[in-house]
Amino acid sequence: MRPQDIAILLKVIELGNENTQLNQLSSSLAISISEISESLNRSQLANLIDYNKKSVYKQNLFEFLEHGVRYVFPQVPGSMVRGIPTAHSHPFMKKHFDSDIEYVWYDVSGETIGLQIEPLYAKQVNAIKESSIFYEMLALVDTIRVGRIREVDLALKQLKNILLNESYQYSSN
Repeated sequence: MRPQDIAILLKVIELGNENTQLNQLSSSLAISISEISESLNRSQLANLIDYNKKSVYKQNLFEFLEHGVRYVFPQVPGSMVRGIPTAHSHPFMKKHFDSDIEYVWYDVSGETIGLQIEPLYAKQVNAIKESSIFYEMLALVDTIRVGRIREVDLALKQLKNILLNESYQYSSN
């Protein structure tokens, strides 16, 4: 697996699984169609998406995020940069936790200064600007990657709510 595989699977879920087309994923994520196709093949081999590569096995993905993502794609906060808040600095997490240190994905037009967290793929910052739920899911994944126990627990609870609760209302920007 590659880090971008997580972002692609989350986007498939957000877009509604069965209705997702490769060109739609490619344009919304700014990842080439061939990279999307290769990613879905890897995810199918990992039993994270069905044979037709249309329906994400949400429970399997959640288990991977809960137990594996911090080991497979570890992250150590870097230098101070301007960017977009992630992990415990995302607005959802800030409602529950106070911190003097912000974590951000580097973005020259960002309004927050904090320690840099490498995004799962290069153009992730552009893709999250199109969808608040996609942004939230990726920030929650970052919380799992770099957070403390209480932060990770809340991030997992919220991710479970988003991924496994069919009545969860997605609200795209």
